[in-house]
This record gives sequence, C-alpha cells and structure tokens, in this order.
Amino acid sequence: MAGEALAKRPEIIVDPGGVPPAALQAITEAVDAIARLAEDQDGGEINRLRRRARDATLAALATQGYFSPTVTLEAGTDIGGETWDIGIVSGKRTTVGSVDLAFTGRITRPEFADRVRKLREDWLLKAGQPFINSDWNKAKSTLLDEVSSRDFMLARMTASQAEIEADTASAALRVTIDSGPQVRMGELTTDGLKRVPEKLVERYVRYSPGAAYDQNKLDTWQQDLQSTAFFRGAFVSLEQPGKAQPAPAPNADRARAPGSTDLAAATPAGDPSVSGAMPAPPPAYDSNGEVTLPVQVRVVEAPPKRFTGSIGVDDEAGLRVESLYRQNVVFGQPLTMETGFSVDRLQQRVYADFLLPPNERGYKDSFGLLYDHSDIQGLDVTRYALGATRLQERKGAGDSRVEYETRWGMLLAQDHVKIDGGDQYILPTLTATAEWLRRDVDNKYDPREGNLIAVGGGVGVTLDTGEPYTRARLRAQKWWPIGKLDVLTVRGEVGRVWSNSKVRVPDDFGFRTGGARSIRGYKYQSIGVQRDDAVVGAPTLLVGSIEYDHYFDERWGMGVFVDAGDAAESFGDMSMAVGYGVGARVRTPAGPLFLDVAYGQRDRDLRLHFSLGIAF
Repeated sequence: MAGEALAKRPEIIVDPGGVPPAALQAITEAVDAIARLAEDQDGGEINRLRRRARDATLAALATQGYFSPTVTLEAGTDIGGETWDIGIVSGKRTTVGSVDLAFTGRITRPEFADRVRKLREDWLLKAGQPFINSDWNKAKSTLLDEVSSRDFMLARMTASQAEIEADTASAALRVTIDSGPQVRMGELTTDGLKRVPEKLVERYVRYSPGAAYDQNKLDTWQQDLQSTAFFRGAFVSLEQPGKAQPAPAPNADRARAPGSTDLAAATPAGDPSVSGAMPAPPPAYDSNGEVTLPVQVRVVEAPPKRFTGSIGVDDEAGLRVESLYRQNVVFGQPLTMETGFSVDRLQQRVYADFLLPPNERGYKDSFGLLYDHSDIQGLDVTRYALGATRLQERKGAGDSRVEYETRWGMLLAQDHVKIDGGDQYILPTLTATAEWLRRDVDNKYDPREGNLIAVGGGVGVTLDTGEPYTRARLRAQKWWPIGKLDVLTVRGEVGRVWSNSKVRVPDDFGFRTGGARSIRGYKYQSIGVQRDDAVVGAPTLLVGSIEYDHYFDERWGMGVFVDAGDAAESFGDMSMAVGYGVGARVRTPAGPLFLDVAYGQRDRDLRLHFSLGIAF
C-alpha cells in the first residue's frame, strides 16, 4: 500500500525569514539529523518525523534567542521524492535586559571586594546583547572558572536562571556562585616514584605550605614535569576529601523553547549546577573560613634506558654510523646521561653528556666530555674538551607559532693540529659562546612557509699565550609557499672573527664553506684560506642562496638553485664562488633525500651532492 511504502530522505528547503547565519546553521543541523531518520520508514513514521522536524526548528531558534517565532512545515513531492518546505517568521530576538551576579562564601569578605568587582565587569553576556544559548553557557562556565582557579577551588554554581519576558523580548539573568572556603596548599605528597628521587619533583613544585591555591601554578608545575625525560606523564592537583555527589535536578534554568517537550531542550548544556556529578565540599567545611589541602603529584616514570642508532650516507663523508645510549637516572641522581659516537670518513667523535632537568626558569643546563677527530681539506684536528651549556626554549605569546632558543656555552679544549705540508702544534683554549635563535615556520622539520634568524658570537683566549679572539655570526632563511606544493627559499650567512694576526684560533671559530648545505658545486669546506697544502678557517664569511623547489606530489619533487659566497682574510679580499644546478627531492619514511647536481664556476667542476639518513 502507498501508506506503507518505504520513504527516501526528504529534500529540505528552509526559508530563513531573515535569521542570522548562526541561527540558520543550527536549524539546518537539527532538521538534517531528523531527515536522515526518514529513510526506509513507513508513512505513519514520516508524519511523526515531520512534527519532530518542526519542533527541532523551534528549539534551534530558541537557542539563538528567538522565543516567539512562527514556523510552518509543508510536505510536498518533486521528481526526487518528498520535500519539506520550512518557513520561518522569527519574531523579535530576545536580548539581555538585566544581569544579577550574586556571590556567597569567603569571597564576600572585604579583602576580595576588588576581585568581585572585576568578576562582574568581566561577565561576558552583558545587557543589550542577544540571548544566545552558547553564549549563556560560556559566560557561566567562564565566571565559575575565574572564581575557582585561584583561592576558591571548591567554588560551585548554586543557582542560574534565565527568565524570558516574551512581550518585551528580554531576558533577566541571575547567577549565584558560592565560593566556599579559601583554599591553601598544604604538604606535598607524591605517588608513582620508583627510581626517580623525590627531590626532582621538589625542583619544580616550589611553594611554601600555607600559600594560597592557584590553579595556574599547578598547571605550570605539571607541564614542567611532563617536559622532562624522567616521566611519561604527570598530574598535579590538590587532594579533595569526599566523593562526587549526584547533581541536583535540572530545574535551575527556566527558559523554555516554544514547542519543546521538556525543559532540557532549552537548558544550556554544560552548566555545572545542572548536569553531571560534581565534587562538593564536606559539610564540615566552613564556607566563610579557610581549608588547607595537600598538593598531590602523581607520575608515571619513563623507561630508564634507551639505545638508538642510525646509518647515513652523503657525497663527502661517505657512510656514517651513529649511536646513542640514554639513561635518565644516574647514580640515584636526577640526571640524564647521553653517551654515544659517530664515525665517518672525515670525522670521528665520542662524547658523554650529563643533562640536568630544567629549572623553574626553564633553563636546561648540561656538561660533558668530548673526543673529536677530523681530517678535512688537509687540516687534521684532534680535540679533547670539557664543556658546559645552558639552553632556554620558549614559545611566543598566546597562540603564536614563534619559538625562541637561547644558548650559552663554555668550552675548555686542547686541539692537536696538523696542517698538510706545514705546521703541527697544540692549541689550548677557553671559549665562551652565545646564540639567539627565532623560528617562525609552519613545520619545524619540513617548512614551506616562515622564517628563521640566528645571531651568535663568542669570545675566547689561548691559554698558552693569553691572546684573545672574538667572533660574530648572523644567519637567516626565508620560505615562501608557491601554489599548493612549491617552495621558494632564500638563505644567507655572514660572519667575522677579530684577533691578532698571529693568534691561532680554534678550527670551529674560523670559517670554511662549500658543500651540500652551503655552496654546492664545491668540495666540503674547501673554500677558506689556503695555508700550505690545507684549507684553514678564514676570518670572514659571506654566503647567499636562492632555491625553487617544485613538487609533483606530496613525495616527489625537483629543485633549481644558485649558491654564492666566499671565506677569506677580509670582506675586501673576497671573490665570490658561484655554484648552480638542479636536484631531486624525495620525502621517504627514512627521512628526506636530497640529490643535487651542481656546477662550481670557480673550479669549473660538476659535483654530485646527496644525503640520506636512516634511524634504527
């Protein structure tokens, strides 16, 4: 029979009658949810769903402040099946007529008068604004959060009411917050510590027992603990005696949407006073007094030891093997030890670093030992060193993606230097360095848009002769997205060393360039000052590059580039070494692969540059 035929989903046509886009979206979402139920239903069920669709339209209008609308739903048919034509005459939109915020509990004492006044000033849903359900909920939850986040952790919303006057289309809002007693932080308790000593927790969770409760402090302590290598998770809170109490019946909000079947259709969701279970202070608490609650830190410790390794290959160093062993508690102390090695044809390194956990100001201190040997372009250097570093990392204000890094270092080193066809000597030095870096990119490891700038320098002295030396360096890079996948990159670097002409400075203080990540088309670090049969560090450096990368898809691409620069005795002595070429770009699961063919104009030579790393 026709009445029993299965129905298709009806087509919805809404005449909004001048309601704003937010209200139309709420109506569309509500009606679409019901229309989906119309598929494969018989005729009797379809009639019931039409009534539900009209009621849902009325309820959606009420959430946007329209409490006296006229809504019609006419069913029809077209070539595709049934249609629902919904016509709306919204009527006058309800606005907030008055706001009454009341407070009870300890917060009513004279010392909190300024805070109460500010709470009233910061109330989000003010007189004259449209009465919108989501704004009403947000204003209440924000008010409760502002009270309970400091001093009054046990604060509750004891009443919230919105009385709608249909004739004047106005809403009278009333909210009552019971602050409860003033909460102070008591003794520190920890849970979950096994290997990590408790003094590590005390390094971050710093306060004097009896201090006023402040949720921002608890959040900061929790984030600091989670940022260390010692814990996989951390949670900091105040212990709350008593269990969650059943919520009161949902009768606090009295704004009812026309056509709704019960109060819940018009009750703002998320109201702490009308939904869910909530912790209530035990009856023994004096709402006008004070209470001290212990600070509890619960942690899950990270694995104590970790071993990683990697194999890489590039055009200059050939095969490279690296290994790292990490242990995050050393001799029962809250230290992280990292020790490892890296070996390739040009350089061999063995090191042991000890990293202290970040302090309350975010400084990450470390110290370590190093053995390093390199033989590059006729300069053979063996270094034994003891160093210390302080690193501070911080984010930009608000939701900014900007990141800042500041690094200070001190290095005591003894270098054994051999120059092919020339001198051999021992160079003991003490050097202090500093670098400031600002990074603003869309992706830290594969940027398409943004910029990076770093400024650094250092001062040092040769310990055998007492001669000083100084260095400054600036580098910058900028990425511009072109189309959906392409990238234009410009980078530059400039550096200068000041010293007596007879002073020998450490190899890493002078400047050499050339190779895959500097000036392509030339051998690695082959551009510098020629001394005997070797290339040694120069007092000045200037490098620039422009590159355009075109990607055929998310994985495969190609690039064209021009690099230029020099490292010389002075900027006036420079003769730019230019390199240009093309390259392949491949994003692989093992890491990015760069394969460039570049022509070095100064050497009149064509060189292949490539690099790939695999972690294991």
